[in-house]
Amino acid sequence: MKTIPSIATPLGIDDSHFLKQVVHTTNRRNSMNITSFGKASFRNALIVAGLVVGLGIGTAYAASDDASAPKAHSDTMGAAISDTAITAKVKTKLMGDKRLKKSDISVTTTNGVVTLEGTASSSKAKSAAAALAKTVKGVKSVDNNLKTPGSSKAGAETKQAVSDSWITTKVKSELLADSVSKGFDVSVETIDGVVVLKGTLANQDAIDHVKDIAGKVNGVKSVDTSGLTVEGK
Repeated sequence: MKTIPSIATPLGIDDSHFLKQVVHTTNRRNSMNITSFGKASFRNALIVAGLVVGLGIGTAYAASDDASAPKAHSDTMGAAISDTAITAKVKTKLMGDKRLKKSDISVTTTNGVVTLEGTASSSKAKSAAAALAKTVKGVKSVDNNLKTPGSSKAGAETKQAVSDSWITTKVKSELLADSVSKGFDVSVETIDGVVVLKGTLANQDAIDHVKDIAGKVNGVKSVDTSGLTVEGK
């Protein structure tokens, strides 16, 4: 095999020609490596972009699902402050009761309606938690969603469905008996304690009035009136 002369040795014609071939071959290989690397990088970039787009679509879809369900919320700033105080007082009562030591309970309050979530050590502990919450001043009602060792998720969902159905029926009867909403077509739906009203009424005062009526029904966490419009607008 012919070797490349050292720099200190003068190059002959044959040596010079051989050196050019070596340089040409080396450059060609480097070019092929760069092209191959570029193709691989481009292919990897496409894969990553595809994953990002897929994740983006999945996230947007999940977000749209969450956004479609009505959320319970305090109607005013005053109600929010009152709800926060009620939650703190209920938590204090629950923490100080020996019957609930082995229970894991979270508390939220919306417009005076206290919701208990988590697990209770027994049926007696579950009942005790609800009873304690009802003793706090300002509590309108208690939505007891606590799970016990013998309870099932299906049973809790059935209870919620019955509760929502009862609320819807009660709100409808109140609106039918009211002189302001009488004669107008207002639909009522309840989802997890949130009453959703849709239809048309005479004016904004009438909308505020029916919202107040629905909000006073036992078990209602909040009222969504975004689906109500003023007649003629």
